[in-house]
Parts: sequence; C-alpha cells; structure tokens
Amino acid sequence: MKLALSLLLAMSLNSYASDLIIVANTEQADITLNKRQVRDIFMGDNSQFLLKPIAMAPRSKSRYTFNTRVVGLTESRIQSYWAQMRFSGRKKAPREFDSLESLLVHLQNNKETVAYLPSDTKLPDGLIIVYEMN
Repeated sequence: MKLALSLLLAMSLNSYASDLIIVANTEQADITLNKRQVRDIFMGDNSQFLLKPIAMAPRSKSRYTFNTRVVGLTESRIQSYWAQMRFSGRKKAPREFDSLESLLVHLQNNKETVAYLPSDTKLPDGLIIVYEMN
C-alpha cells in the first residue's frame, strides 16, 4: 500500500515538473540569463536587465513549476513576500494572466517584458528565449 501511494505521489509530482522556457520581448537580441537572474527579475530586482516580468495565475501548472524550481519557494511564501512588498511600497508583483493566450498577447505587444512558458509553446515572432529550464 505504501509503495502504491509513493508511486502515485511521484507520478503526480512529475505531471507538475514540466520544462519551462523564459521568453522576452526585447531589443537585446544577445541577452541570456542564468537561474539567479531570472529569480531576481521575478522577485522584483530587475535593475540589471530592466525587464518587466509577467506571470501566470497562481493555480497554473507553469507557475507551480517556476516557483518551486526557479524561485525555490511555495506559492504561499511568495504571496506573503509580495504582501509585505506592497504594504511597504517597495516593489510590485508581476502582472498575472489567467490564460497562456492572453499572456502571449501581452508579451508580444509590450517591449521589455519577460515571462515563463511551457517549453512546448509555439512562440510568436519577436520573442526570444533567454533561459531554458530542463
């Protein structure tokens, strides 16, 4: 019984562990980021690259994967962090989108924006991959 539960849990977690790409709409065609830089941008420290992060809504599989594998925090810890930042007026959380389609439209129409997407997403023209998470 324990083995069956362990296998079920592992299969559930694997369904959330899809690969992501970090994509930007920027004039800086040669830009590449590392994991730490991506984390910093999405947690409000984008002074180095001046990219404005946008994100999926909290219940999306991509967001769960991004939070756990790139940021290294749970959704509740991230929400707590942003509540503190809003209260103090220091930083603003990334704008959130309920669908991948609306996020892609915003990303394509707004220069110097950056987002995480499932790696199998068909990218519109003008977007470049700045980080790949495998």
